[in-house]
Amino acid sequence: MSASYPLYRGRFAPSPTGPLHFGSLVAAVGSFLDARARGGEWLLRMEDVDAPRCSMAAAEDILRTLESFGFTWDGAVVWQHQREAAYADALVQLQNNGQVFPCACTRRELADSLLAADGAAIYPGTCRLGMAEGKKTQAWRVSVSPASAGAAPIVFEDAIQGRIESDLSRDVGDFIVRRADGLFAYQLAVVVDDAAAGVTHVVRGADLLLSTARQIFLQHCLGLPVPLYAHLPVVVNAAGEKLAKQTLAAPLDSKRPVASLICALTLLGQQPPLELVDASRDELWAWAIRHWRLGNVPRQRTLPLAEQFVTP
Repeated sequence: MSASYPLYRGRFAPSPTGPLHFGSLVAAVGSFLDARARGGEWLLRMEDVDAPRCSMAAAEDILRTLESFGFTWDGAVVWQHQREAAYADALVQLQNNGQVFPCACTRRELADSLLAADGAAIYPGTCRLGMAEGKKTQAWRVSVSPASAGAAPIVFEDAIQGRIESDLSRDVGDFIVRRADGLFAYQLAVVVDDAAAGVTHVVRGADLLLSTARQIFLQHCLGLPVPLYAHLPVVVNAAGEKLAKQTLAAPLDSKRPVASLICALTLLGQQPPLELVDASRDELWAWAIRHWRLGNVPRQRTLPLAEQFVTP
């Protein structure tokens, strides 16, 4: 561990809903290099809390792909589906503190609600003061109304995107921590898992900036430490859509890791020299760790694939 830095513990947390694509690689490379360049640890977590959308086959494929690209992680892989008891304890704490409430609203009843920047419905507070008589609990929501304790605007300094401010009552509304199907929500699971693992730095895509405000709010509610955040630009296709399974993003080619890694490094502003095209995978990683500069990462929130992903 370098004496120049305090303990650094980062993480990469893919959802096993399909194979890794180039956008996933960019996020993994940024997270991995920021940890290794600082002499820190890099953890791996499978975010499979949304069980209906995830599969063990996809998770195993992700692990094989990461290994073929030369990623190494510290400790055992953490699986969210094995941590439901920890999420249940956190929900009980929120309930005991009066920070959550049962909600009877269905998706159909919220269909006319305004939409947040990430496409989710902004909850209008229908059940905040109690459910209508005869209604059944559909979900549990955390209250972010202006009257709620700690519900002032969330402000944090992102290492790439700069100062971020979010008024959750305006931008998001009371958000779900346990879903109608009984599954725990992503926001709660991430907060509990990061704290349990001692994560100090979160480097991930800028599409999660709005989620960060929700997670910091939950960290305050649960008395958990707040990591430092850095949000990388998200790779988008020609239509401006984030690369994803839903947008038919091509899986990574595990047989040509160096070419893809050089493209990812170039997109992240690291300027790998041309001679690295002929380097081995391990030589490329050694160069990347020595030369990683978070300050060189572009500050915009999206970058188009068509201009960046040109195979050497």
